[in-house]
Formats: sequence, structure tokens, C-alpha cells
Amino acid sequence: MKNFKLKFGALLASTAMMVAVSCSDEFLDVPPVGQLSENQLSSLAGLDASLIAAYSQVNGRGNRLGSPSNWVWGSIRGGEANKGTDPGDFSTINPIQRYENNAAGGEMGSKYNVCYEGIARANNVLRLIEKAGADVTDADKKRLSSQARFLRAHFYFELARLYNRTPYVDETVDYGSGLEEVKNDKDLWPFIIADFEYAIANLPATQPQVGRVNAWAAKSYLGKVYMYTKEYSKAKTLFDDVIANGVTSNGLKYDLVSYYDDMFRAANDNHQESVWAYQSAANTGSVLNANPEFDLNFPYNTGPAGPGNCCGFFQPSFTFVNAFRTSAQGLPLLDKSYNSPANEVKNDMGLASGAAFTPDAGSLDPRLDHTVGRRGIPYLDWQDHPGQAWIRNQPNAGPYSPKKYVYARSEQGSYQDNSSWTPGYTGINFMIIRFADILLLAAEAEIEVGSLEKAREYVNRVRTRAMNSKLKREDGSDAANYVIGLYNDAWTSADTARLAVRHERLLELGMEGHRFFDLQRWGTAQAELDFYLAYDAVKLPAALGGAKYTDQYKWVPIPQDQIDLVGTDILTQNPGF
Repeated sequence: MKNFKLKFGALLASTAMMVAVSCSDEFLDVPPVGQLSENQLSSLAGLDASLIAAYSQVNGRGNRLGSPSNWVWGSIRGGEANKGTDPGDFSTINPIQRYENNAAGGEMGSKYNVCYEGIARANNVLRLIEKAGADVTDADKKRLSSQARFLRAHFYFELARLYNRTPYVDETVDYGSGLEEVKNDKDLWPFIIADFEYAIANLPATQPQVGRVNAWAAKSYLGKVYMYTKEYSKAKTLFDDVIANGVTSNGLKYDLVSYYDDMFRAANDNHQESVWAYQSAANTGSVLNANPEFDLNFPYNTGPAGPGNCCGFFQPSFTFVNAFRTSAQGLPLLDKSYNSPANEVKNDMGLASGAAFTPDAGSLDPRLDHTVGRRGIPYLDWQDHPGQAWIRNQPNAGPYSPKKYVYARSEQGSYQDNSSWTPGYTGINFMIIRFADILLLAAEAEIEVGSLEKAREYVNRVRTRAMNSKLKREDGSDAANYVIGLYNDAWTSADTARLAVRHERLLELGMEGHRFFDLQRWGTAQAELDFYLAYDAVKLPAALGGAKYTDQYKWVPIPQDQIDLVGTDILTQNPGF
């Protein structure tokens, strides 16, 4: 059983405060039933409950576009996937994937609201610590405040890379004390860095409960922040330490899980590759403790022969699948020739349902079949993917299904929840940062400081695990023609090294919500998304025809309802909106 399950009931125990009303009839001032006083919350138990409430907000609490999985903001916007359904279903995502969203769009406030709720909860902990009771020691205050500031930094990080500048609010500002006057005119990155630096200085190396963050997670996250601020030497220093010495909160030395798919199985949660994950649990009485944002993203109409049975809202793109094509030496096609007719991955698009189909026989990176469901290839331990029968609307979606963070048949009923309208809720932890991400970020940093061979070493370490992760059929044969090799020749060109590392991030971290943010920080979004749309929009004209990315969509607009609430003199809209 996993430790430190974060339950929604903690919110009631942590954010409720006594409200005093001035009135001559004092006997009428009755505390609200079911709420706790500030004195109760500033006890050690109350503070810890308040902190758990801040942790519980990390998964978005059922807001499907609010969690750090970033399946829409990172993967769909990044061209790894499309929404994939009929135009009328969850239609608020349609303009996002077409780069046509506006400030009043239905999902523009999803991440904004989730993150500010998380920030409010973290600030509440820090505010209560200042009024802590006699049972709270200085060591307790340090332990609690460092976790709260880590979480606050995480929520601001999500805001900074999605909206750019949003109001910065700390524990000194609250409702009625100037909160509504805070403008979005400050750079968030210095505040994020300061919180992570505090967390590094005050968090322990390990924790008694694995779901709590440790100093190594804070160092890893700060290194990632420095990649966004382009402070590569600082990032390298942190990554050097993390790679050499870092351990998980439960004391495991950071390393890659031996077999690629094993990191996505719930029985292995909190493994050596998990730098920081939100803790998910099935069958707790609330699906909000599971992965509440993925309920619509499983293969469609599977029945009892497959997982989820709904709804096909997260369909891997053609360009993304083609990117796993390899050369005769097992290396990626960095010249982008993988979208050419000679190299594109064969699929069953356009074939009648049930028509005979022979899967692609060309050389492929094995990570493809741990990431994407393809017709004729084993889909976890369920069956061979049947193709169009599991696709809701192939002309809008394409022929592929998502595979990461999907429960296996063997996980039914234990790490999967049947208590709601769909069985698509799981107890599989979602990894916000994993060690392969750190290795590849470190490789980028090494390139930018001139250490190309160290970068090659890190990339090859990731590729070695991929080489040892070939998907097998029941008879022990490879499920496809997997050909993958290492970069054996020295890297002498920084430009070529950058191409290799950036493509490796696509292959290794695909469908995990990173892609658009990588393109954004590299400054390559226009070229990469033009390339994606030139291919996928021809394949899926009903969904993507005429779509075009422009730099206006580098940032998501500040939600219009927030501007309407406080005024344009307080909140400045992002350019173009």
C-alpha cells in the first residue's frame, strides 16, 4: 500500500477558517458547523493537514486540464496528439489544438484556477506557521514551510510557462488585504527560484512518507527552472549533483528503471526513476484520489476486452509516431525524413474496420510500442490492438491510441477504480519529474556549456534502457522490427548534438506533457508545429485542416473572466488576445 494518500477531505480541515463578525448581539455569532478554528489549524496536526491539502491540489482535483500531466497544454499543443473525437465532444479543446483559442474560451482558466487554489493552500500553511502553537517546534516549522514553498514554486512554475506573467501572491497577502490589487507585472521566475532554493536548504534527503518532496526533488526542479531561464551553468551544477548523488524520498538511488514500461505500472510506483510524482490511489471512495484527468483519454468502445472503454480524447499524431523510425544503424532520422512516403509508419487509416492489415515492417525504436497503441501490436496484456474498433472517430483522430498511464488487465480492480461512470481511473502515480527527464535536461545543459561528449554519454544512457525494452509477444518474439543503437561517433557539432538531444526528449518523454514547453523554451515552436501540421492536417482535414500556429499562441491568454473581475488596470492581457 502506498503511503501519503492525499484526500479531498483534507481541504475541509485545512482551508476553513473562523470568520468573526462585528455585532452587538454576540450570542448570534455562532461558528460555522464543520469548520475549524485558526487555533486548531495552527497546531502541529492542523498544520500537517493543511499541508496535505496543498499536496492534494497537485493533481487538479478533477479539473482535467489543471494537472501537471499537461496532456492538452503540452502534448496536444505540442503536436504529439490530437483531441480525436467528434467535433461536438469536449469542444473546448478544438480551438486549443488548432491554435485558435481566445481569452474567453472555456478552458483558459483551468490551469489558472487550479494553480491559484494550490498557491492559496501553500500560502495558508505558511501563514499558519507564523501563528503556530506551542506543540510546533522550530524543526517542525522548517519541515512544513520547506514543503509548502516547494509546492508554491511548482504551481507558479506551471503558471509561468503557460501564461507568462500572472499575479504573484505570497503568504503576506490575503483576501481583504490587497489581494485584488496585485498586478501581473512581475517576472515570476525569481520568486520560483527563491522558493526552490529555500526548499533545497531545508528539506531532508529522505522522508518518512514517500509522497512528500525531498531536497533532491527540489534540486532537480530548480535545475529544470534554470533551463527555462537559460542559466545553463547553474543547471549543470545542480544536475551533476543530482545524477551522482540524488535519491528518492524513500531512499532509492536515482536511476533508470530497467524496462521502459515498468515505470508506468502501479505496483512499481515510487521506483528509482520517480523524482517527484503525485500519489494516486484507486478504490478509496473518491476517484479524485486517482488520476482524475485521464478518465476521457482511454481507447474507445473496448468493452471488457480492453481498458477504460471511453473516450478517445488523446490520440497520438501521425508525425509523432513517424518520429520513432530509425536508420539501419538504429539511430533517429534527425533530418526529419521520417514523414516522407518512404519512411512514414504504415497504419490502417482508411481501411474498413476488420479488414486484413499487416503492421509496419520497417525499423523502429521500441519506445513507440510502449507509448502508442498500434493495430496488430500487443496492447499491454489485453490483446493485440484491434485498430479502428478502438478509435471513436478515425477521420478526426487517426489510427492510434495512447498507452502510457493506462492500466493493464492484471491491474483491474486493484490499481484501477470501478466506482464511477467509467473505469478509466487508476492508482498509477503520475511522474511530474523522472530521472530520464533530468538526464536529458543535463545533456542540454552540457551542450550549452560546451561539453558535447558528456551530453552524448547521458543520451546514450537513456537509449541503452530503450535498447533493453523491446516489446515481446507471448511466444518471446519481438512485437515489431526494433532496431535501436547508440551514438557511437563523437559529437563535434553543438547544432547536431542539440538536434539529437531534442529528438531524444520527444521519443523518451512523448505523451507526458512536455513537448510544447520544450519547443517554447528552445524557440523552435513555429518550425516544428508547421512541420507537424503540414503532415497531420492533410491526414485529418476535418480536425486540423487550415490550422496554423503563430507566435501569438506561445502563451495562453489570461482568462478573460479574471480581467473582467479586477479590471484592465490590474491584469494585462498577453499580446494578440
